[in-house]
Order: sequence, then structure tokens, then C-alpha cells
Amino acid sequence: MTTVIDDQVLYIERTIAAPPDKVFDAWINPDMLIQWWGPEGMSIPKHNLDVREGGSWETTMRNAEGGEVIVSGIYKAIDRPNRLVFTWAWHQPDGSRGEETEITVTFEAVDRGTKMKLDQRAFAEVSNRDNHRMGWDSSFNCLDKLFE
Repeated sequence: MTTVIDDQVLYIERTIAAPPDKVFDAWINPDMLIQWWGPEGMSIPKHNLDVREGGSWETTMRNAEGGEVIVSGIYKAIDRPNRLVFTWAWHQPDGSRGEETEITVTFEAVDRGTKMKLDQRAFAEVSNRDNHRMGWDSSFNCLDKLFE
């Protein structure tokens, strides 16, 4: 389920069929992250996760045609297995980082696993928010498959 709060905020809620500690670990354990991170059809040939508050992270996503995009950020809060906060920015062709948003993901135990809520803000453009919505929805399809 995806809900748009306003033009600058993306909110996605998804129930994942695994306990909160396992779902949380899928976000910070590189061996798990590379199995689901990125929209369907993407792979993660390179990654670097310094999983600590203030630590940086970076992943390279590769599509089926071999095209690559790089995204990176800083971990702001790590409260396993309840909450993860980090920044997000795509690398531009000149190597600079583009628009930065902040993502908060929370994990709550429910009968069928974990209710995961993602809040990403603040987008400068509605189109950027909508592109992220499509990307996260597809990525979360991959996360679902990881725990099937």
C-alpha cells in the first residue's frame, strides 16, 4: 500500500512475512541487501555499508542492459529492530550528489510478520517523488521474495 501525503513526502507501508529483526537486517546486512535492493531486474555489483550512526553507505545498481546508477547517503539513526534513518542522493554524471532526501523506515511486529513503513522527504519535484514510489514498490516486491 502506497499513500502520498503531499507533493514533497512519500509514504509506503508494506507487510513483510518475517519478524522485525530479520526485516531490519535485510536493510543493513550487505549479503541480504544485495538480494533485494533496487527495482526488479536490477543487481548490486558494488556496495559499501558503514552501518553505524554517522557512517556512510553507497550502492551501485546495474540494469539488465549494463547501465549503472549510484546512490549514497549517511546513516542518521540505527535502532535495531525498530527504526532506521538515513539520507539518500543519486550521483550525477559529473560525480556530484543530486537532491538529498531523508528516509525513515520503521518495523513493527504484526500477526503476519512485520509492518514496515517508509517515509521519504522532502522532494523538490513531484516527479522525483513518483519515481521513488515506483522504485520502492518494485524493490519491496523483491524484499517480499527474499522472505518467501
